[in-house]
Amino acid sequence: MNKNMLMDRRSCLRGVGASLALPLFDVMGWAETIGGTAYQPPVRLGFMYMPHGVILDQFWPADAESFLTSPPPALESLGPVLDQCLLMKGISGVPIAPYNGAPHALELSTWLTATLPDPDKRNEISIAISADQIAANYMGAFTTLPSLELATMPQTWKENQEGLNEAYYSHCSFRSPTQAVPAEINPRNVLDRLFNKNDPTDSGTASHLGALDRSMLDIVLGGAKDLRRTLPATDQRKLDEYLDSVRSVERRIAAIEMRQQEAALEKAGVRPSRHRDSDSPPIEIKIPEGDKRSEYMQVMCDLNVLAFQTDTTRVCTYIGSRPNGASYPELGFNDQHHSQTHHNNQPDKVEKVAKITAFNIAQFAYMVKKMHALKEGDGTLLDNCIMMWGSGLEDGDKHSRANLPFILAGKGGGSIETGRFLPDTKGNQGDLLTTILACAGIPLDRPIGIATKQIPEITTRV
Repeated sequence: MNKNMLMDRRSCLRGVGASLALPLFDVMGWAETIGGTAYQPPVRLGFMYMPHGVILDQFWPADAESFLTSPPPALESLGPVLDQCLLMKGISGVPIAPYNGAPHALELSTWLTATLPDPDKRNEISIAISADQIAANYMGAFTTLPSLELATMPQTWKENQEGLNEAYYSHCSFRSPTQAVPAEINPRNVLDRLFNKNDPTDSGTASHLGALDRSMLDIVLGGAKDLRRTLPATDQRKLDEYLDSVRSVERRIAAIEMRQQEAALEKAGVRPSRHRDSDSPPIEIKIPEGDKRSEYMQVMCDLNVLAFQTDTTRVCTYIGSRPNGASYPELGFNDQHHSQTHHNNQPDKVEKVAKITAFNIAQFAYMVKKMHALKEGDGTLLDNCIMMWGSGLEDGDKHSRANLPFILAGKGGGSIETGRFLPDTKGNQGDLLTTILACAGIPLDRPIGIATKQIPEITTRV
């Protein structure tokens, strides 16, 4: 290969007040070889959360042998990529005594910390740095953004269980024992962060991507055309696929925003309705609590994929919903998730919780499938990721934490054996987080939270 074609991995396209990171090209691999060793794509870590646990017999496979061929109903959406997944039963949560009256204040805040808050400082934030931020402190030195925190709902909730600070209800990321990390719920803001303005202090309309009356990519399209001519055919295809993905996300975000604006104007009587009087009023699409929650969540998942594909960040958390407050009209009912989890085995409520669980896993499956379809290095983007889906409770009806539901997807650069269900895993959620970070190559000076060991079954067949 002509050495004049070699590119630095941090190369990007630039335009009027905007820059666009690039995916990993083959020419970048050649550019970063050291001592004749081919460049290895970095490992990324993603964490996606759903509150309130699962319906146990809908989630856990009957046995290890049938996991791939006859997955339980909750996992059906993962069917095409189950061979890229690892399911573990037996991961226990943090015992919540002396906070027995605070199951929901602690299900999210302990999820990535594996630690209880300081009982002497209940109304303050006093817990532990979370696993994602431990990873960000190490991996962030190599990327534009140390980490990316996303959420579906505003991170505010006041219930005062056991006198605990409200931040514990709706945050999973903690930069330090006393500092919660806010998550972004607006996809436009996330897009602007990933493909940022050249001068982040410039608030002029010329540099604000959302204010431009054209696609974000039009700003840098000329540069993309020039770059394409210099790339080999394989990298040209990667560039085309990547630009199509970014343009698709930008247009979908713009469409959501337009529907929001039109619905608000019609509701206020500023704009006459285009519907007949006999028609039902237009659905007001709200972000993040709209009737089409799947559309919103998939846009956020795509932003996660783009952030990893461009190596803009290597750590992302996505809180799919928070304890209490979430409803799913897209599934045909308006009942809040939390109220249905206290089902006392009533069939209609059990069915609704099962549908909510399957829905959330389907959004995770959407992201995992997309990663598996994107080529990177000698494999796929998913091969170089560890994506974790889970909940901070096992059973929302009983608030149990003995077997927390976790799904891992991706091989972590070859460090994880996928395509398996481990029905008798010995360990707790701190052990799991410690093992995941070790698989990602992150050095730890101490176990995470309540951890006492790594879980060898994750990386070695038993």
